[in-house]
Amino acid sequence: MEFLHLNAKQYRDMLAGKFVPKENKYHAKKTEVNGVVFDSNKEMRRWKELCVMEGSGLINNLQRQVRFILQEGFTTRDGQKIRPISYLADYVYEDKQGNKYIEDCKSVATKKIEVYRLKKKMVMYKYPEYKFIES
Repeated sequence: MEFLHLNAKQYRDMLAGKFVPKENKYHAKKTEVNGVVFDSNKEMRRWKELCVMEGSGLINNLQRQVRFILQEGFTTRDGQKIRPISYLADYVYEDKQGNKYIEDCKSVATKKIEVYRLKKKMVMYKYPEYKFIES
């Protein structure tokens, strides 16, 4: 279940029938299939393709939403706790030759987001045993 977060003005407007929930910035629509929620239709379609590929033996060890730690969390000298920096990959799998892949479904717009671009570079540096694919 997804919750709608509103500020006080939005809540008053909603009660008055004037509030329209904000659309996703990149127009992606969450999609649910067999109880699994995907961030977009594109991500859901790719999952289905990868499942077929795994079923036919082209790939194996298919996983979704795999977290990669890019920098460990730490505590500063003055006691401030800093959380780890991580990257959440859409899919991780291996081909028949044992090559490992990290795959992310991104639109043209989301590929341009600076944080995404930076984390992608960090993943490629820290995990060179994986080939990074954008679909």
